[in-house]
Amino acid sequence: MAPSLRRAGELARNLRFTTSFVARTLVEDPVWLAVQTARRAPEPLRRPLVRALGLTPTPSAPHALGRMLAGDTARAADEAEQLLARRDGRGLRVAAEVAVAVGRPDLLDGVDGAGPARYRAAWLLGDTESIGPDAPAGLRAQVAVLQPGPQDDASGRAHQARGAEPAPAGPTGPGGITVLHHLTNSLPHTQSGYTLRSHAILVAQRAGGLRASATTRPGYPLTIGSLTARGTDVVDGAAYQRLVPSRLLPDVARRTAQEAELLTEAAREAGASVLHTTTPSANGVLARTAARRLGIPWVYEVRGLPEETWVASHGTTEGRARAAASRRRALMQAKETELALAADAVVTLSGTMRDALVARGVPLERITVVPNAVSDALLTTEHPAPEAARAALGLPAGPAIGTVSSLVDYEGLETVVRTVATLRARGHDVTGVLVGDGVSRPGLARLARELGVADHVVLPGRVPSDVALTWLAALDVVLVPRRDHEVTRLVTPLKPVEAMAVGRPVVASDLPALVEAVGGAGLHVGADDAEGWATSVGALLEDVGRRAELVERGRVVAAERTWVRNAETYLGIYRTCLGVPA
Repeated sequence: MAPSLRRAGELARNLRFTTSFVARTLVEDPVWLAVQTARRAPEPLRRPLVRALGLTPTPSAPHALGRMLAGDTARAADEAEQLLARRDGRGLRVAAEVAVAVGRPDLLDGVDGAGPARYRAAWLLGDTESIGPDAPAGLRAQVAVLQPGPQDDASGRAHQARGAEPAPAGPTGPGGITVLHHLTNSLPHTQSGYTLRSHAILVAQRAGGLRASATTRPGYPLTIGSLTARGTDVVDGAAYQRLVPSRLLPDVARRTAQEAELLTEAAREAGASVLHTTTPSANGVLARTAARRLGIPWVYEVRGLPEETWVASHGTTEGRARAAASRRRALMQAKETELALAADAVVTLSGTMRDALVARGVPLERITVVPNAVSDALLTTEHPAPEAARAALGLPAGPAIGTVSSLVDYEGLETVVRTVATLRARGHDVTGVLVGDGVSRPGLARLARELGVADHVVLPGRVPSDVALTWLAALDVVLVPRRDHEVTRLVTPLKPVEAMAVGRPVVASDLPALVEAVGGAGLHVGADDAEGWATSVGALLEDVGRRAELVERGRVVAAERTWVRNAETYLGIYRTCLGVPA
């Protein structure tokens, strides 16, 4: 097919799917659609909208919405609470959406007339039983995917238990193995630790001779607003195929069957001999179904514990306790365990997560730890000195601290802003740098203004991956101040390893997963010890010799964790699944 005709077909498919999504949402949940559109608007559009909403009377639904969009979550919640208490029909549904969006679903308890927001509130509170047949279809689908599925034999070899023959593979080298990765999201539309790891795996596997490509979750990236997305994006030679249904089906069972068929067909066309997917369970369910239909093995990569990430997303101690005791958390944990037991092999990122899986009954011998890593090129490239990198980026000449990260609550990035404020009060001419985007970005900017350091905290937003390395190089000290939650105690991030490879000292929270990730090459501080962070970072900025010592240790640790080594580990896993001799 001619490229122009293929492109026209892609755009037509995108339009059909988007139109069906918008039409369905306008019927089911129009207020949510409007609020989310405003929330995800580009900064140049959101800023004047916030100013306009700020001119409306208070308390009012528009004013509460404006506070939410500005990142003033506490005041937005207070104003939404006042409006919900009045039980006034005018603006009630907007106030309900604001309450849910700022993490206060409890405010909707006993409130009539809140519309579909009451179902999202129930979902956020973990009350899956309250999500009835008139809830939005997307929400019902999320509940449905958590229901217990078919159980496999103890070996987890679903395709062999059915009597299917493993797909043919080369007798020795990797060239006879074709692996299809099924992912939540990917480059170039989403840049995060998840997508960077996925991409690094694909590139390393292809360089090692494997035939490796990927698909992404059904509807992505149209569901995040990339309405002109191509059917396949090729980045550094790695192909990401988009599974876009012709339209969004309202019936949950039909939608699930449609999505499973899309993945099955993509795997068949790729000639996949192995399917490799990652948490969360929605990916695992589709991969298990497709693998069974094709009679091939599948690998489940546990990159995190989704139920613990969800619990950690609640902003209060009470909210986290309620979530931890909820039915939703129990279902999420049971589903993740079910899939780990069903897969032919399980991969995870750290010893802490491996031990957690073993405690759930997953056999130790079927779990392989494949840690976050870096490219060999990152280790051999000569990176600019911090002063040179800051000059190239137009940053102040003085020392800089911060990180390159997703700007979300559990990362604890308020600690960076507070550390900058404390150190400046003590006479350090230091700049804070927080590179990335996320729901916490408006709140971080607001905190910087409140502490009087807005001119000394830089929030450039999301930047291309190659530019992100320059921002990382511009830091004298990299901070990883994750909050102390169950998920952050177990899940190892990518950023400390990258920082060590670039030659920057790391100060991280004193959590098991971070201690494992840093490998003895950095400093650790209690997650909530504000004074400890300022003291440790300040002392490190003043001690050139100590920084050099940590940098040297970090390079040794990073050199042991490369994607080339990981690709060899993955190849061994696939060979075992396929019964191919090493």
